[in-house]
Amino acid sequence: MPIPPIQPLSPVTAPTPPASGTTAAQGSGSGFGSMLAGQLGKLDSLQQQASNASLQLATGQATDVSTVAMEVERASLALQLATQVRNKAVDAYTELLHTQV
Repeated sequence: MPIPPIQPLSPVTAPTPPASGTTAAQGSGSGFGSMLAGQLGKLDSLQQQASNASLQLATGQATDVSTVAMEVERASLALQLATQVRNKAVDAYTELLHTQV
């Protein structure tokens, strides 16, 4: 049986809050997906903040170099963490594919 190809990711959107009257058990099906989307949104926000801080420093609008360096390093560390989480998820998926049933 051939393995179907992996579908591309859809654009990241902000998670929507659960409607009033829903219980935690009803909303738990989308818990991981919404958490992942939220974290990717935060990563994107950190990358944009670092980019803006670097641009302000290059144009002379920012005077505190240490603040810019902190923003860039924070974005770099967040990207490294996201990359490692992705690598672990791919490794786990690969391990599942090699599991004999």
